[in-house]
Amino acid sequence: MNFILRILLTALAVVILAKFLPGVEVAGYLTAIIVALVLAILNLLVKPLLVILTLPVTILTLGLFLLVINAIIILLADAFVAGFGVSGFFIALLFSLLLSLFQSLLFSLLGKD
Repeated sequence: MNFILRILLTALAVVILAKFLPGVEVAGYLTAIIVALVLAILNLLVKPLLVILTLPVTILTLGLFLLVINAIIILLADAFVAGFGVSGFFIALLFSLLLSLFQSLLFSLLGKD
């Protein structure tokens, strides 16, 4: 049940960010839910692989390269989901930062797992 709430809260954050960020487009609420599911799957499967492969760069930049990895995950979701569009890398970077902020705020309302 908690997973479904997290997906719905992420979809809500995606819709809100798409309204305010130029360069991010979401076709509708169902597309936002699909984006949230795809982001969850990519964060589960692809992100750990990217973190391991880029570990030296991540250590060298004191963890700031993880922001680039998050932007890459957003761009991958853009490629996989029709109806979701991000216009460029820097918009994806800003979108990933704001999405993480929104998720942390919204997930804190859920409490512990």
